[in-house]
Amino acid sequence: MRVTVCELPDSLVDETWENLVRHVRKEQSELVVLPEMPACPWFASMSRFDERVWQEALQAHDALMTRLDELTPATVISTRPVQDGAYRLNQAFFWNEGYCAIRTKYYLPDEEGFYEASWFHRGEKDFTVFRTRGIAIGVLICSELMFNEWARLYGKQGAHIIAVPRATERKTLDRWLVALRMAAIVSGAFVLSSNRVGKSGDAGGVEFGGCGWIISPEGDVLASTSRSKPFITMDIDLNEAVCAKRTYPRYIPE
Repeated sequence: MRVTVCELPDSLVDETWENLVRHVRKEQSELVVLPEMPACPWFASMSRFDERVWQEALQAHDALMTRLDELTPATVISTRPVQDGAYRLNQAFFWNEGYCAIRTKYYLPDEEGFYEASWFHRGEKDFTVFRTRGIAIGVLICSELMFNEWARLYGKQGAHIIAVPRATERKTLDRWLVALRMAAIVSGAFVLSSNRVGKSGDAGGVEFGGCGWIISPEGDVLASTSRSKPFITMDIDLNEAVCAKRTYPRYIPE
């Protein structure tokens, strides 16, 4: 299977999007993972909820949804803000000839630069794989990666891939790479993660670290994006994830 990870600027502009579309089409990617909430600036660096900013974020992601067909026939995985009645949610989705909701973010940070608990309501604690085109995929939204029990659960459900859309800082990249590698090791799945890059445009001044990664089921780094190569595509053998479930430490019972 041909998969693509990327690093995208804090405010996604047409030129960057068009470059990504050209890359995906040229490389004939079958699966593309985008960063967390890629269509708008990172508003969660503001400590107080702002209705105007929230509505702008919803509208920006509505507009992006109309362009995801440009990546066809690839399946696209990412997250977006949604309004569900009185609830504001960070919803993971996949796009495959239409929008399909997967689950909503459960673990919400509440600290400088990442006041997500002020902006979002907690989603349900539901970590169930979804299937598309015969492939079992789990999604961990950014901070959820730090709770290894869910990566292991995805492995027990037979996940071939765990997708991790991120919005993570440059200064903590080493920590995130450790977490991504551990998620692969405990699950026996390929882990694909994309991130924002560059400084956010608001007063919070978050410096995002980029580095989209493709990790093997044994925890090896197979590929990484960079400023000079913001999009990376490669072939992965899903049978490796099937075989990995039978080896240490995945076979050990609960």
